Amino acid sequence: MGRRYNNPPIIEALCELRFEASLPWDLAIPGLLYEKVQDDFPKRRQVRAFETSVSASPEGVEQQVRATDRMQFLREDESALIQVGPDLLAVNHLKPYPTWQEFLPLVQTGFSAYCEAANPKGIRRIGLRYINRIEIPGPSVKMEDYFWFYPFVGPSLPQEHGPFIVGIQIPYEGARDVLRLQLANASAETPDIVPVMLDLEYFLTKPGEVSLAAISDWLEIAHGHVEEVFEACITDRLRQMFEEGRE
Repeated sequence: MGRRYNNPPIIEALCELRFEASLPWDLAIPGLLYEKVQDDFPKRRQVRAFETSVSASPEGVEQQVRATDRMQFLREDESALIQVGPDLLAVNHLKPYPTWQEFLPLVQTGFSAYCEAANPKGIRRIGLRYINRIEIPGPSVKMEDYFWFYPFVGPSLPQEHGPFIVGIQIPYEGARDVLRLQLANASAETPDIVPVMLDLEYFLTKPGEVSLAAISDWLEIAHGHVEEVFEACITDRLRQMFEEGRE
């Protein structure tokens, strides 16, 4: 069991799965899925999403943007939602995030309902992502006081800087999976507050390496690594701000 905080910085947690279809996409699938989850997710709405893909060609690297329609099924208070589109399922939980023991069953519920409605053949990609907004008081801060992962500025460079973004990718499970770690500045909403976004996404890099039956095991592994890296990124000064609680 990881640390618990009374004031956690998570503003959104999401799990996204992309499937290998056994049959062409059927527009009836969202309706079938809604029948299975409507007691907990009674609201529904249609949204337009834009997906970007990059591919190599003899002419160079090509980027394509594709618009797709998704159906969203939301809780009454809209704190959590299930999204479904062609060969795609996403489960999101907004702030306040509960606990992993409460979020995981939501993902499992959405996954089970999707499999019953769409009967997918396999999994192309699965990702577990946590987006944290950390607001540090003061007109400016020393990043090393709060983070173990931050932009390094050499001693010959000016030590004060403006907007920044830094990220790395870490392989796990024999390079089957990757954790993408990113730290960036965010827009300030109040004066004398320095907001920072800490974004962690753990995802499958090898399609077909995780079976439909092994999803829950993969999610537990993914969450464990995300939790470990998050804790390794922050100092005790941030833990005090998050108000570490006791079990």
